[in-house]
Amino acid sequence: MILIKWLYAVVILCVLPVPSGHALHMFQQNRYECGRYSAWIRENLPTSIRKNYPVLGVLLLSLLGCFVQKDNLALACSFATAGACAWILFECERRATYVKPLVYTRRVWVQIIVLCLLNLFWLIPLGMNFCVWARWGMLAMGLFSPWILMYPMALITVPVEKAVSNHYLNDAKRILAARPDLKIIGITGSYGKTSTKNIMQAVLSEQYNSLMTPASYNTPMGITRTIREMLKPIHEVFICEMGADHVGDITYLMDFVHPSIGIVTSVGPQHLNTFGCQENILKEKMQMIEKLPADGLGILNLDNELIRSYPIKNKVMTVTYGIQCKEAEYRAEDISYSPEGSTFTLVHGDEKIAMSTRLLGEHNILNILCAAAAARSLGVEWPLIQKAVHGMHYVEHRLELKKISGYTFIDDAFNSNPVGAAMSLNVMKMMPGKRVIVTPGMIDLGEKQEPVNHAFGAKMKGNVDDVILVGEHQTKPIYEGLQSSGFDMAHVRVVKTEREAFAFVYSNFTPEDTILLENDLPDAFNS
Repeated sequence: MILIKWLYAVVILCVLPVPSGHALHMFQQNRYECGRYSAWIRENLPTSIRKNYPVLGVLLLSLLGCFVQKDNLALACSFATAGACAWILFECERRATYVKPLVYTRRVWVQIIVLCLLNLFWLIPLGMNFCVWARWGMLAMGLFSPWILMYPMALITVPVEKAVSNHYLNDAKRILAARPDLKIIGITGSYGKTSTKNIMQAVLSEQYNSLMTPASYNTPMGITRTIREMLKPIHEVFICEMGADHVGDITYLMDFVHPSIGIVTSVGPQHLNTFGCQENILKEKMQMIEKLPADGLGILNLDNELIRSYPIKNKVMTVTYGIQCKEAEYRAEDISYSPEGSTFTLVHGDEKIAMSTRLLGEHNILNILCAAAAARSLGVEWPLIQKAVHGMHYVEHRLELKKISGYTFIDDAFNSNPVGAAMSLNVMKMMPGKRVIVTPGMIDLGEKQEPVNHAFGAKMKGNVDDVILVGEHQTKPIYEGLQSSGFDMAHVRVVKTEREAFAFVYSNFTPEDTILLENDLPDAFNS
């Protein structure tokens, strides 16, 4: 009988990877932060329980039956039920599709090892001679242990991660200190960082051997990895994207990277849950300018009201860019959009330069103005800037015009924000055929999230013809905004997954229509 008890403890250990893997996946999508993970737990765990835990509950009850049954037939039935439940759990997980699957990094493998050890603390006693009620308690704890154990796991692994990170970060600091000739450009903002970085790389690479942080490598470790693995002696310019979702993040990165040119693309209600208030966001983002050296250069988006009104204490030289603000030193006039891209006139003092690009949207034109301002400060001539702007490729998932299965899509799926979403609707207004938007809405906006999404829905009228909302829960404010605007609700459809959305698009629209993909939420926030 002791052997049987140990056998079923092993069975549970074999089943636990399914809910544990899901919990770890959600922990990763919440940036390994216990605070963000706790907020997700409060809002989404009931849904996860409804989806997976009835089967797991039957499984655990069956295993408990194995401990108390004395009849061999009953024991066999309990075992068969447990096996069937285990198979269902594994099969559901195998068939599950995720927008952003769990990435098995070194950090995740360390976390998996720690989770396995932590699980042994309640699995081993199952093989011991406890009473039935004690076993009930252990199995009940097992029902929720995958989610609870994320907290002690994080507590154990954080010191290890911090020690490893500090080692690599100090090495990156040493590499930068050995390159006083390197021109470093820092870019931050609530949105527009990555697009600006990519456009700037295209422009500056016409004259300089330049390196940019890849993808969204804008954290201390992402920047560290770029410096240690990619920065070479031949590089003359380093374009460094700097992200922030807590007070002190930009201050820390400025003290680490020490750029001589600092750019603030925007300030808005992004990451309000972690920043606390808009004032904190503004103050932190503007540390990009405040901490520049005296001989440095700050480049500012004057269309952004918060940036425009911020009193800069640093006496460093600044240049400005904008479209709406006529006081900006680099401006764009005569803007027009088409399925082929955008054309405009870049105005700088008495200079007027004709620009054409395949990029779409007013925010991309703002990003081009910013890149032009930086390039001119580094001595790049206008013909080279024109050439780069005309030939540059789409920035992935940022108003990227593409063909998928013969259909015309505008892919604006990366990290949607209120300003960018409004600009994407303006682009859609000029597109031919039926205009369709597929969106799960915007997140991480704190108390402003509901009114921002409501306003987003209201703005869709007149700019799109059909709306497909992904996720019933978080798209409710968009739905209500559509209703309040008088949008024809017969042309609004709510689906559960992106797969359903694409299936609906392919069966109800034609290749002549234009489909906007606005935002691509991680699975942790799609409900």
